[in-house]
Amino acid sequence: MTVAQKQKAYRRGRSAETLAILLLRLKGYRILARRFRSPFGEIDIVARRGRLLAFVEVKARSSRGAALEAVTRHQQRRIERASLAFLQTHPHLAGLQNRFDVIVLTAHGLPRHLADAWRP
Repeated sequence: MTVAQKQKAYRRGRSAETLAILLLRLKGYRILARRFRSPFGEIDIVARRGRLLAFVEVKARSSRGAALEAVTRHQQRRIERASLAFLQTHPHLAGLQNRFDVIVLTAHGLPRHLADAWRP
C-alpha cells in the first residue's frame, strides 16, 4: 500500500468514526473515548448509555458483508483485551454491563449499528 493509499484510508476511517459518534449520540450514548489505545489493541469508540458500556468497532467498506467480514475473531480478541485495559484505567466503570458493538458504514447506505455483535 502506498503512502497516498494509507493516508486516504486513514481519512476515510476518521470520517467513518465521526459519523458513528454522531449516530451514537443521537441514540443517547455519551462518548467516553475515541481511539483508545493499549498495548493489546485499539478500540475505535467507547460509549456509555445508562448502565451499559459499549466498546464499538467501526468499519467502512463497500458493502455491509465486507465490513462484517473485516471484524475477524483475532480482531475481536484484541478489542476484548483492550477493553480490559480500558476498565483497568477507569475502575469506576467496572460495574457496568459491557457489550461489543460494530457500526458499519457503506458508500450507498446509512450507518448501521449492530449492538451486541459478539460475545467474548
